Amino acid sequence: MALFVRSIKYAFQDIGRNFGMSFMTVFILVLMLLSVNTLWSVDVVTNEAIKLVKEQINVSVYFSADATDKNVEDIQKYVKSFPEVIDFTLLNREQVLESFRQRHSLNGEVLQALDELGDNPFGPTAIIKTREPNDYQKIITALDLPEYNNLIEAKSFDENREAIDKIHNITKRLETMVLGLAVLFAIISFLVIFNTVRVAIQGQRMEISIKRLVGASNWFIRGPYVLESLVFTVVSVALTAGVVFWGLNFVDKYLAVVFPSAFSLTNYYFSHILSIFGVQAVAVLLLTILSSGLAMRRQLKV
Repeated sequence: MALFVRSIKYAFQDIGRNFGMSFMTVFILVLMLLSVNTLWSVDVVTNEAIKLVKEQINVSVYFSADATDKNVEDIQKYVKSFPEVIDFTLLNREQVLESFRQRHSLNGEVLQALDELGDNPFGPTAIIKTREPNDYQKIITALDLPEYNNLIEAKSFDENREAIDKIHNITKRLETMVLGLAVLFAIISFLVIFNTVRVAIQGQRMEISIKRLVGASNWFIRGPYVLESLVFTVVSVALTAGVVFWGLNFVDKYLAVVFPSAFSLTNYYFSHILSIFGVQAVAVLLLTILSSGLAMRRQLKV
């Protein structure tokens, strides 16, 4: 226990002696982690945006006014038999008529023409949603049967694939750029930590020689440098978490305008805080231990 406490003491002494390089190490690690969290956030927002667009896609099936309730019920059972269908909403003739009146409430000529008909000219309307946009064409094709020709007047597909493709393209470019920055900062972090440990060892060659002469173990000599890696990891992850949550407060204000649902990146990070920052802490610890380990292997040959 006493040896471990001494190792901690020596580790903080080394950090203090090389405060400038230690600060630069933490700074680069924070930049790397911020890049990773930006990449993570972009992916989360993209998935939410695509989910929102997909929710707006549906197939509307307009039945003729002559279609009976039995006809509509048979078609409903037929469509629901497809595993791709997740929702089938049926609007009766009165609901369709009321919806039409609301859409044209400011157009007196249209409403006057409708009143002159004296009868409801609309048939029921079905709104169908599937799991994926690719599934809609299958449903449309399945309804192109001869026995349904006189029952279905039209089918409309609200295609938003172009919007989804644009979101994917923009996201891929942004992710590529951010990933490149993260890799660059990781390489810089590796080199900075390597040189920090190398300089620290070179400045303490006499002390290390004395420790070896009095029988100090390899762990006692290497321990402080390993603990430095742990300190760099804890400090950089803690600072990154603080900066991330501070920044998310501003980002959520703009996301609230784009997403009508109660989507919040802050809530997402809070609900996944252990997995997000836990993975990042392990990755940074491996990076710091690897770089410091290589430096010790090359320099600790006293």
